[in-house]
Amino acid sequence: MILVTGATGTIGTEVVRLLAGRGERVRAMTRNPEGAHLPAEVVRGDFDDRDSLVDAVAGADAVLLLDAPGPWIERHDLAMLDVVRAHGVGKAVKVSAIGTGEHSELRTSAWHLPGERALRAAGTAWTVLRPSSFATNTLSWAPAIRAGQPVANLTGKGAQGVIDPRDVAEVAVAALTAPGHSGRTYTLTGPELLSTPDQVEVLRKVLGRPVEVVDVPLETAKEQMIAAGRDPEFAEGALRGQRFVAEGGNARLTDDVAAVLGRGPRTYATWAADHRAAFGC
Repeated sequence: MILVTGATGTIGTEVVRLLAGRGERVRAMTRNPEGAHLPAEVVRGDFDDRDSLVDAVAGADAVLLLDAPGPWIERHDLAMLDVVRAHGVGKAVKVSAIGTGEHSELRTSAWHLPGERALRAAGTAWTVLRPSSFATNTLSWAPAIRAGQPVANLTGKGAQGVIDPRDVAEVAVAALTAPGHSGRTYTLTGPELLSTPDQVEVLRKVLGRPVEVVDVPLETAKEQMIAAGRDPEFAEGALRGQRFVAEGGNARLTDDVAAVLGRGPRTYATWAADHRAAFGC
């Protein structure tokens, strides 16, 4: 039995689908099981409700630890790993973030590092996945593109190894089901470094129509976030990550996807073509 937490998210949904397609016994954990339509046993689980975690973990041989981005990740990871350890679960795979433990200025590093450390100390076979920026992040541009408005660029010419979440899901499935991944930390990237203008150019070609891009100074973006009701501390943390990318801090490619899957990662162009309808085509 494989328990998938965060089972209704972008990666979790795909992991459940892939595992079910392989004939694996899958249990999908979500806070709202009545609204989930997944090819698996769906159970309620809330990281802040230990009893629900105990019920979700009962009988599981492996757990995929997956959570929505936010400062709550540390608390959620530690709560789940406490239950995993208490129940003697044999394998746990955590979806973390690129740069965790390497770049202290990144919010995601602070969110994920305690969970990574706890996972390694839990006494179970473990694997950590550190994906780069998701291709799906650019879905946030879709409303502007559909309205004929420019895409806001906060990262200048800073490039990233943008990865298709489907590749992250496939690596997670391999780590959960195949031997040879215990004690490994994989940094998952796409096949090429892309800036925001690079991705916009790909979308122009895929959509077959003009898509403009406009540079937005980070201080202006911060002011806009605060004006929209965001906490100033949150806004500063968010912009710190954008600054890191703009300065080339996330310009990194690895061969880890190919090492695990035996094939290269999907390109952003492939992802864009598969999701062109979201941008109004």
